[in-house]
Amino acid sequence: MSPTRPVRIAVQIQPQHAPYARIREVAAELEDAGVDVLFNWDHFFPLYGDPDGLHFESWTMLAALAEQTSRVEIGALVNCNSYRNAHLQADMARTIDHISAKGGTGRFILGTGSGWFERDYAEYGYEFGTAGSRIADLGEALPAIEERWARLNPPPTRRIPVLVGGGGERKTLRLVARHADIWHSFSDAPTLERKLGILAGHGEAVGRDVSEIEVSVEVGRRGIAEAEELHALGATLFTIGAGGPDYAIPALDEWLSWRDGLNATRAAG
Repeated sequence: MSPTRPVRIAVQIQPQHAPYARIREVAAELEDAGVDVLFNWDHFFPLYGDPDGLHFESWTMLAALAEQTSRVEIGALVNCNSYRNAHLQADMARTIDHISAKGGTGRFILGTGSGWFERDYAEYGYEFGTAGSRIADLGEALPAIEERWARLNPPPTRRIPVLVGGGGERKTLRLVARHADIWHSFSDAPTLERKLGILAGHGEAVGRDVSEIEVSVEVGRRGIAEAEELHALGATLFTIGAGGPDYAIPALDEWLSWRDGLNATRAAG
């Protein structure tokens, strides 16, 4: 799969180990720097460091970011489907879409997944179930969300992009083929190549051209050389994680320059 769309750089502002005032500053700094997308995550406790450290809730933070920013797209990487009724999720997404529009179209991305962090479930009273039951619940929620969007008044300002996170080859990728505008994974290049082949098979089964789906990958500790391999396979959205308290991203300028060079070459060609 060759890239057919511009490269974008996202930063996941992990809502942990920092006061909200610092998170607000970081969001402004990243938008000013030229980042394309700001993500957070949908958990109730830190995933790294002190397990009982500072932490903030995803959707309320996204609504605040929608009001604070004016250019970047925003979303969770990813929302946990288990924590909220599907119709409520749709309404919340639509509302944030309108908050973010500011006279134009909205900037909200519904990034979602089936959930996995058992402590969230245990301490907040949700049924953890099994990996299979959680992915089945996500499969029921996605069409319900789409149906609710069609009934809301006012409707969303645009067709809200749906990002599905996860690499399960039999179930998750089937949901990606059916519902997603963006697929996010943590794949290295050989894994991404294999999973894209499987995704194409699911697309054929449901009558979907999967070239319509933007391929998103987590940069993690990878460098630009590895990102080049992923880009050659079709990845165009690259996410850098940033955690509190300082949210330092030493190579951000390098990543943005790499993006700009690729996009200039694409535009010229």
